Order: sequence, then structure tokens, then C-alpha cells
Amino acid sequence: MTEKTALTPPTHTAPPARFSHGVRKGNILQVAGQVGFLPAVEGRPPTPAGPALREQTLQTLANVKAILEEGGATWDDVMMIRVYLTDVAHFAEMNEIYDAYFDEQELKAPAAARTTVYVGLPAGLLVEIDALAVLD
Repeated sequence: MTEKTALTPPTHTAPPARFSHGVRKGNILQVAGQVGFLPAVEGRPPTPAGPALREQTLQTLANVKAILEEGGATWDDVMMIRVYLTDVAHFAEMNEIYDAYFDEQELKAPAAARTTVYVGLPAGLLVEIDALAVLD
């Protein structure tokens, strides 16, 4: 049986509760929901990338990517992405940011499947993203 490995890149602080930022077991890698916190600075609380959706979305995608890389994966290995938004009015803007981001990634494989839902997040946070990757 393959062991589960918890993934916490150096850019991330320890999670605030008993969960991992990502977990890999065999060729499956699940990235927990990430938000737009800037890279961790020891002794400082997590800080959002900014108040705007653009800043937070780009940082959230960078945070997901850091966990994928920590587990040996890339965006091409991602099968499913879930986006959680606090406001339905942000859907079109987030899609523009998302599309431009993935255009820059030069994916070799087809884009991952995606679901977008609307949720409540802690004050000041506008977007959360998780991902499921399957490695070869």
C-alpha cells in the first residue's frame, strides 16, 4: 500500500487546523483549497495579495502551483479544478484572469475540468481554488 505524503511548500505556513495544503498518495495529488495569501514570512500572519480579485486570483493560482510542484506535478497533470467565489458578480472577471493565466502556462494537455461555486470566505478573501492531479 502506498503511503500518503503531506505537502507544504516553503512559501506556505502550517495550516491553521489539522489538514495538509496538499496530499499525494501514489499517482494522486489533491491540493487543498488555497487562497490569495502572499508567501509566508516567519513571525507574520498570512497577508492577502491585495484587495482586488485579480491580485488574489493570481496569487491563489501561484499557491496551488507551488503545492503541485512540491508533489512532483504540473498544471498538465491536473484533472479537476474547483473555484470558490464570494460574489457571483466576480465570475466574468475571474474567467478572464483564469484564461489569461492558463494561456501563459503553455499547457501541453487539454485544460482541466472546472467547477465554480459561490461561498463565504474569511473577511477580505474573494477566491479559493483547489485541484486534483493524476501523475503518470
